[in-house]
Amino acid sequence: MKTGDRKWFLDKIKLAIHRYRLLDPSDRIAVAVSGGKDSSFLLYTIHWLCQKYFQDTQLFPVLIDLGFQEDISPLKEFCQSKGLGLTVVKTEISSIVYDVRKETNPCSLCSYLRRGALNNAALTLNCNKIALGHHLDDVLATLMMNLFYTARLTTFQPRTKLSRSGLVSIRPLVYIPEQTIIDVVNRDSLPACESRCPAAMNSKRTEMESLINELNSRFPYWGKRFLTAWESNIPPFTWGYPN
Repeated sequence: MKTGDRKWFLDKIKLAIHRYRLLDPSDRIAVAVSGGKDSSFLLYTIHWLCQKYFQDTQLFPVLIDLGFQEDISPLKEFCQSKGLGLTVVKTEISSIVYDVRKETNPCSLCSYLRRGALNNAALTLNCNKIALGHHLDDVLATLMMNLFYTARLTTFQPRTKLSRSGLVSIRPLVYIPEQTIIDVVNRDSLPACESRCPAAMNSKRTEMESLINELNSRFPYWGKRFLTAWESNIPPFTWGYPN
């Protein structure tokens, strides 16, 4: 990564890390990866930042294999190029969701099972944190899904303590628009495999993403203004980390 890139997107990630204390000395972080663009960008940037500013932090890329027979060789090569080993956790989640349960709305159960497998893998690796690749568009999509389908005005937090496992989940990309990720992935040839999940392009989240894209085209600054308003109305220790 070139030094000149910092002003483009790294400063936003550093701001999130500082504001919500996402990284601490001697962290062992399980980085959730899938081979998709978001998680590849996450690993790319957090690896660079740790080498630069958090040298005693250790990263452990973890892939939860859902059973869709996806080609993960580009991701393995990418991890090797960074001097990192890729932990692959084989599961039967796809079979459970589609064959056993025959879910008509599979995303919720799949997400629940995937989180459980990821948490267990992180604990096995003696990690204290899990890094997730949710970006600004994901923050907005989750807010809108909760509002439209559950009547709750809420979304996920940049830093969350998981009470059952004792792990802390962190989302360093909450200030990064999806388009920035697309630009960097294309420019730097990062792994960006398409998901083979049958619901990947036909889910409620995809519907919300289409709506967000429409809003972005009509109101270019609405996402940034939403985030400013959201943060100003939520106490630091419920949204992020106390000062």
